[in-house]
Amino acid sequence: MNTPKSPIIPQAATTATAPDENRRMVVSSSPHVAALDSTRGIMLDVLIALLPALVVSVFFYGFRSLVLTLITVAACIAFEWLYRRILKKPNSTGDLSAAVTGVLLAFNLPASTPYWVPVVGAAFSIIIAKQLYGGIGKNFINPALAGRAFVMFCFPAYVSTWTPAFEWLPLGGNVDAVTSATPLASMKDGLLPSASAFEMFLGKTGGCLGETCALVLLLGGAYLVLRRVISVRIPLIYLGTVALVTFVFPLGGAARVDWMLANLLSGGLMLGAIFMATDYTTSPVTPRGQVLFAIGCGLLTVFIRYFGSYAEGVSFSILIMNVCVWLFDKVGKPARYGERRAKNGGK
Repeated sequence: MNTPKSPIIPQAATTATAPDENRRMVVSSSPHVAALDSTRGIMLDVLIALLPALVVSVFFYGFRSLVLTLITVAACIAFEWLYRRILKKPNSTGDLSAAVTGVLLAFNLPASTPYWVPVVGAAFSIIIAKQLYGGIGKNFINPALAGRAFVMFCFPAYVSTWTPAFEWLPLGGNVDAVTSATPLASMKDGLLPSASAFEMFLGKTGGCLGETCALVLLLGGAYLVLRRVISVRIPLIYLGTVALVTFVFPLGGAARVDWMLANLLSGGLMLGAIFMATDYTTSPVTPRGQVLFAIGCGLLTVFIRYFGSYAEGVSFSILIMNVCVWLFDKVGKPARYGERRAKNGGK
């Protein structure tokens, strides 16, 4: 999530009430949050915002989606605790960041995924993408998306079996799921999906656990905006870029508005734009940098959907833009007071 608009101070910056000579300030790594907030409080807000999507996934795909999410969250927390225990570092599981990673990773998987697959993905997310770089605030790519990309490359057959809505699956390990074409699969061939825009808005289509219902994702995003956990800049520009490009360049002779709505309401676009592109650590902190970041995410998403071998491009577009954050912040860094005047010879 990107930095709130309120004045920013280091998360762990604290001043004792003892005499001045005994006062000390402890500065932590990012994310830096507004006064009176904490990393745990922010992550709790994110979990609350994701809860409606979890409830809807249980309604559409059955209790297997809940079990899959709980296993993924437990695996993320366990790997973080174990890694830091082995390296004799302070336990950081209490900040709930590992729990958020687990929920987002589960939301990027189909309901029919074997239970061991998200455990492998959780290990990659927590150990490789997060803890090897120092933990929260020091990773340069989104851990949940990194884990999803890893399992996609390693186990494509397990993470590309889409269950239609209301086809409840058993709670056992491996299941024989009834496959269903997602809207993106039809759009890859230049065809509008069989589901209407309203059905996609409600999530009554095949797809990953937490990506199908745009309604509850937008409600969760509104909650985060009202709580000042995120601003609307990155999600709005990201979605706006996808809307503009798909409206101007529809495929297969489809009606512009219908094609644009199908792109906005299908796949993981809403989930990625609201909950993953706005990650504090892996998104720019400067307003201009955030604009460039969001535009880049939107353009890459459409390019991958149109020209790539994968039907979806959200995960890859955000990961690619994650590694460019330093450049966007460098470009977006405002000039220091008096610097421009000095360059002009003091005039």
